[in-house]
Amino acid sequence: QVQLEESGGGLVQSGGSLRLSCAASGSIDGINTMGWYCQAPGKQRELVAIITSDIGTNYADAVKGRFAISRDNAKNTCYLQMNSLKPEDTAVYYCNAWRVTPVEGLRMYWGQGTQVTVSS
Repeated sequence: QVQLEESGGGLVQSGGSLRLSCAASGSIDGINTMGWYCQAPGKQRELVAIITSDIGTNYADAVKGRFAISRDNAKNTCYLQMNSLKPEDTAVYYCNAWRVTPVEGLRMYWGQGTQVTVSS
């Protein structure tokens, strides 16, 4: 099992910045992809950014140039630096991890989410 714990959410004014952190613990061997998704009230959960061991990074069009995803393998932590925040970025942000092992195959894990609120 993999446990993901997010932190760093909060209330910020439009144009401000936040950095989200996602600490992975447990059976973390085999995690090759980590990402961030967001879910606004009444909307489906959608991809914000992902980072993979082989391909690199990918972003939703809405956040390109404003957000940056990174990963510190030594700390087993994934980060999402969020700059130039807009009110439409308001959502619960969830950390996601994909783990591949010979025994269990491909499995996906989610964190509990952290609220980001951007005021206008």
